[in-house]
Amino acid sequence: MDILLKNNQLLVANKPAGIPVQDDPTGDASFLQMAEAYCHHPLFVVHRLDRPVSGVTVFAKTKTAAASLNAQLQARTVEKEYLAVVQNPPPDQEGTLVHYIRKNAAKNLATAYPDDKPGSERAEMRYRLLGSSERYHLLHIVLITGRHHQIRAQLAAIGCPVKGDVKYGARRGNKDRSIHLHAWRMAFDHPVSGERIHITAPPPADDPVWKALGVMNDE
Repeated sequence: MDILLKNNQLLVANKPAGIPVQDDPTGDASFLQMAEAYCHHPLFVVHRLDRPVSGVTVFAKTKTAAASLNAQLQARTVEKEYLAVVQNPPPDQEGTLVHYIRKNAAKNLATAYPDDKPGSERAEMRYRLLGSSERYHLLHIVLITGRHHQIRAQLAAIGCPVKGDVKYGARRGNKDRSIHLHAWRMAFDHPVSGERIHITAPPPADDPVWKALGVMNDE
């Protein structure tokens, strides 16, 4: 376990890509199980990541702490920043994307539409181009809303699918079935003291694509 924060209320860890946060139909060991085994304590999942995504994952040790953090998520006071490697450059160096996302639960798929559709939810995020290599481009993303597969669906909608994300239009998958989307930074209020907590999770150190794009942990 790559532990980023541990106290009486919280356990925050850097999840590797390819591990489900919670139990899923595959029966594979979940990150929740690993975290509970590590701290010998039952935990509540607060910040979930898709299985192929890496990065900051937040667990609460008490129901009160979980309720506090979930309330902050609902109020949109939790800051969530991601890094994404995409195949095509975005239309502008930076910008704000607004779509309406509709989830297909049967296919575990989200579609981002430019206009409101029945059953859709408004999705908003900001992006900034940090750098490029010969083949890929690195984006810094700030989530404003938190919808199902939001980053993946919105980037696909502008023709910039995440590297390895064949579900959303990438040309080929990564060998380990990961995608190059990483929950990089998060900030929230401590559920008891109210102190603002800032967390940073470094991207996978052994991944040559992150290295080639010169990702710096404290950029």
